[in-house]
Amino acid sequence: MSALGHDRENVPALPRAAVNARLFALLRAGAVMLAVFLSGFVLREPAPYEIYMVGLIAVWGLFGLRLSQNVMPLLVLLVIFNIGGFISMSQLADLGDIPLYLAVSLFLAFTSVFFAAIIEEHPQLLRHVFGGWVAAASITALLGILGYFNAFPGAEMFTRYGRASGAFQDPNVFGPFLTLPGIYLLHTMMTGKLRSAILSVPLFLLITLGMFLSFSRGAWGLFLMSAIMLTLALFIHNRRGPVRLRIIAMSIAAFTIAAVTLAIALQIPAVAELFMERAQLVQEYDEARLGRFARHAIGFAMAVEHPLGIGPLEFGKMFGEDTHNIWLKALLDYSWLGFAAYLTLMLWTIAAAFRILFRARPWQPYLVCAYVVFIGHILLGTVIDTDHWRHFYLILGLLWGMMALEQRGGWRWTDKLIRR
Repeated sequence: MSALGHDRENVPALPRAAVNARLFALLRAGAVMLAVFLSGFVLREPAPYEIYMVGLIAVWGLFGLRLSQNVMPLLVLLVIFNIGGFISMSQLADLGDIPLYLAVSLFLAFTSVFFAAIIEEHPQLLRHVFGGWVAAASITALLGILGYFNAFPGAEMFTRYGRASGAFQDPNVFGPFLTLPGIYLLHTMMTGKLRSAILSVPLFLLITLGMFLSFSRGAWGLFLMSAIMLTLALFIHNRRGPVRLRIIAMSIAAFTIAAVTLAIALQIPAVAELFMERAQLVQEYDEARLGRFARHAIGFAMAVEHPLGIGPLEFGKMFGEDTHNIWLKALLDYSWLGFAAYLTLMLWTIAAAFRILFRARPWQPYLVCAYVVFIGHILLGTVIDTDHWRHFYLILGLLWGMMALEQRGGWRWTDKLIRR
């Protein structure tokens, strides 16, 4: 027998338990990455994401999904929020599709709790969540760009109202969906290893161009504000001069690259014309007699008189347009009880996540990116409904998962999560 064969005989076989643990880890990672990836494709409802998540949560529950006391406040507040919706529904004689609408609300709440629970239990999944999101954003952004320029027969299905919408039904959801992966890539460009930073540039350009062609003022503002907050957070967190210099240099470079790309796009007359129209801070439908801002005033006056709400989606039936304000929607569609739960949840998340934002933890890059985009979404909610945005519930779950990790002292035992 050769020496090589003798050596092979002496190599101990891996214990079956270790092999099974490795297999389950790979299955978990693949399942979660696929779930996040599917969230970028919502051309019809129910979308593949909903169907897949129902199965994933059920299977994970069978194999031991655990809800710790650190995640329970998220579950309780989201359930109370939805109980407020059922209270509001009681004000209607004709329910129509309202039960289905509230069922979707409750389902999305459960997805948020699910992601919080699995991140607390398996923090290494954060890499796969963000990886799946970047992949989904890159593909749906590419579809939106190709659709906008009518690059192939049938490409118009990836546009709405002359604007890129990718694999979404609404450009105003498509644009915000791209924000977190775009911010994560920007974070990598500013702080990651050279190879990772360089590889992030083309994806960053693809995503920012897709966002630009959505012509969503909310998405533009969300991304710009998130990018500014990210740069400030990194500058505050990193005290060393060379690191700060790189952050400043790379942020300037990223802005310049994006600006040049957009300037090239603006050379196309149709793009420039729509940009000039959408770039106005206040549109005609905002300040009309029954425009967005007028409806806000009317809606808040109605909310004062109806503590039990007026019924989910009823406001849109009355005025032809929905509330376009998440706070007003919470009051009217989910009653004062739902509004109180929602406000409590948002304030709790902002305060608790900020408290740990600058702590040196393996997951700190993910926390910073998710946090600045979360703050941006809360501000965006004053001019648009974020009620059924799948990715918003995902961000909320990620933040609570990392908050739970901190509470249980997970930073003492978690392996390094960042591999760039």
